[in-house]
Amino acid sequence: MNPEDALEILRTVGPIVAIITGIGVGGWLLDTRMRIKNGYPLNGSWGQKLYPKTSSEENERIKLLSQENAQMRAELGSVKDRLGNVERIVTDSGYQLTHQIEALRIEKDKVQ
Repeated sequence: MNPEDALEILRTVGPIVAIITGIGVGGWLLDTRMRIKNGYPLNGSWGQKLYPKTSSEENERIKLLSQENAQMRAELGSVKDRLGNVERIVTDSGYQLTHQIEALRIEKDKVQ
């Protein structure tokens, strides 16, 4: 094999190898960025898990969001209870009867 043939093979295969390498490195960078952004552990050089450090400000924010979440859940529970009471009142036969009586009174006033 002469040097010119080897150079021609390198010119043909070289860009393909460079593109594949670039895609691999880009994918690794994107994966690492997404892991850091979403709080997943990173992989160390020997396969051990490395967790990104969180600041005290982030921990305080998580604590406040957890408290707010608990308050919202409690409020939602009370709203569900109130809605259940309203549904019970509306579907109660006494309420319907009162509503029908009022409708008849309105009709009677219109007739007179």
